[in-house]
Amino acid sequence: MSDTDLTAKIKSDLKAAMLAKDELRRTTLRSVLTAITNAEKGQSEPLTESDILPLIQKEAKKRREAVEQYQKGGRQDLAEREEAEYAVLQAYLPQQLTREEIVAVVKPVIDELGASGPQQMGQVMGQVMPKLKGKADGKMVNAVVRELLANR
Repeated sequence: MSDTDLTAKIKSDLKAAMLAKDELRRTTLRSVLTAITNAEKGQSEPLTESDILPLIQKEAKKRREAVEQYQKGGRQDLAEREEAEYAVLQAYLPQQLTREEIVAVVKPVIDELGASGPQQMGQVMGQVMPKLKGKADGKMVNAVVRELLANR
């Protein structure tokens, strides 16, 4: 199996983290490589970069949710570690869109569908999410759509 550029970069960065004795980075990158390896099992071909990005996004989402849970539980020490791991993963993901950029994508879809209220949220989300896949956090997109539909 040949590595994609992204997998090769992760492996190279893992090796550098091991040499630098950067335990946090090493652990985070190993978890990503494990997710990639598990996804490749049973596949006849290696994963492409477009297959790997959602795996990294999933790992990042786990960290983001863990931060929220640890903060609710009063465990700031664990929340800080998860935030640091999230920051490591962000380096391998495409730049996320800002709220204003999301609004610029959502408004034309609402106008095109003629959506007039929150009851059409599902239709709007169904059109918007494929356009923003990997570029924006689903929670933020949901909030923007909800807000724009509420104002109609």
